[in-house]
Amino acid sequence: MKEQNRNLTLRVVSAIALFPVLVAITWRGGLAFAVLCGAAAAIASHELISMLGRVGKAEVFSITVAGLLPLAPWWTRAYAGGSYPEWMPVALGLAALIVLASTLLRNTELELAPARASASALAWLYCGFLVGSVVAIRMRFGFGWVILAFVVTWLNDTFAYFAGRFFGKHKMLPSISPKKTWEGFAGGALGSVVAGMILLAIFPGGWLPGLTITGCVALGAVAAVLGPLGDLVESMLKRAAGVKDSGKLIPGHGGLLDRIDALLFVAPWVYLFAALSS
Repeated sequence: MKEQNRNLTLRVVSAIALFPVLVAITWRGGLAFAVLCGAAAAIASHELISMLGRVGKAEVFSITVAGLLPLAPWWTRAYAGGSYPEWMPVALGLAALIVLASTLLRNTELELAPARASASALAWLYCGFLVGSVVAIRMRFGFGWVILAFVVTWLNDTFAYFAGRFFGKHKMLPSISPKKTWEGFAGGALGSVVAGMILLAIFPGGWLPGLTITGCVALGAVAAVLGPLGDLVESMLKRAAGVKDSGKLIPGHGGLLDRIDALLFVAPWVYLFAALSS
């Protein structure tokens, strides 16, 4: 119990220290926010690839691509009128070619080649594109919707943690995440809805256009499923890799991927919801 309380204290202190910085850069938006998200994607993809195997030259290239992908929404908004240029799929195809060719040039551990190439592709999809959806929210819909995505995810996690700790009895998926319970899931669902209502009450009307109380319930209900799903997916990958945390970057939280796994699944839904609401 003492170890659990110590870990909780570290989590709270880390969150208090990092949250104002995150809010300030989110408020600034533009290139600064895109670069921050690109750095997060690169770090998360490094953690992911490190879990699944070793990091060589081909993997460093893949991590670089993952880090550049979140800059695409900013670039298209700033220089291409919001539309992706026709050469972008070609650029991604060329990047895939380089990764596969680099894997081919390794003449040792041939049996690991498919796993290495797959890990690189997963890093792009999981870390690069999904982090990029957070940048896309900021570029198209503004500061309020990004903060909404953050707070909905974090209150879901916080409410789930305490509901599971004090009331949790029925395990959700013990083979993947032994500590997750249905009681925690219910608490997290409440947290997601409460988060939307809090921001709807305190934010100026123009910051979350089209969002209503009914919308908060709908947004929170879907996020309540997607957030735990994102966490379970990362837990599955960690269990398969035989590790407890994706890294040790953030005291009390583990790696960066441990901290943003739920957000990666919630962000595309927030983008879609904002698009439908506007």
